[in-house]
Amino acid sequence: MVRKTFDRLPAEVVTQFASFESTDISDALNRMYAMGSEIHNLVNDAELTGPACTVKVFPGDNLMVHKVLDIAQPGDIVVVDGSGNMNAAVIGDLVANKARHRGIAGFVIDGLIRDLPGVRECGLPIYAKGVTPFGPLHRGPGEINYPISCGGIVVNPGDLIRADSSGVTVIPKAHAETILTRLQDARERLAAYVASVLRGDFSNDWVDAQLKADGCIFHD
Repeated sequence: MVRKTFDRLPAEVVTQFASFESTDISDALNRMYAMGSEIHNLVNDAELTGPACTVKVFPGDNLMVHKVLDIAQPGDIVVVDGSGNMNAAVIGDLVANKARHRGIAGFVIDGLIRDLPGVRECGLPIYAKGVTPFGPLHRGPGEINYPISCGGIVVNPGDLIRADSSGVTVIPKAHAETILTRLQDARERLAAYVASVLRGDFSNDWVDAQLKADGCIFHD
């Protein structure tokens, strides 16, 4: 099944999220929408911020990844549910180069990639679990732009992806503007707190207060 279109957040909302780290966004989402740590950038240090164009592939197959090159719009991040397969790669250097020419911002893959030297030469950011020389089949079936699971998180088409050196956070599209406001409101307060910690000016009184509330017993 293939859906050719989905609703995207306004470009200015996407741009504003790029100024926040994935960690701060995860905190604002009650720490519930961060992908597993095994998914990381295998190519370079480039960050990603953009709408998710979702793909689910049959285990060991990538036919729908090839098709998504015709579906994704410039700036989209292709997010791939590898259906739990950890044997065959989902993409390699050829798909990476094709995607770069189509304006796709990058990939987030719950699975493996191949052709690492060529992928790094291409330079397209790819967050994935690892590398294998074993290539995929091209038979299907699969889905494009339906809900998927990636890194333990449900991702819907149009959800916002924020990926950096700390990992990948998913911002549900329906709540994105609320989360952005929450982040903007907390920006100055967080910056002031970080600055005070760097100066060595901080108190752990809040820890004692929490322990007291929890009924913790102290002994000399």
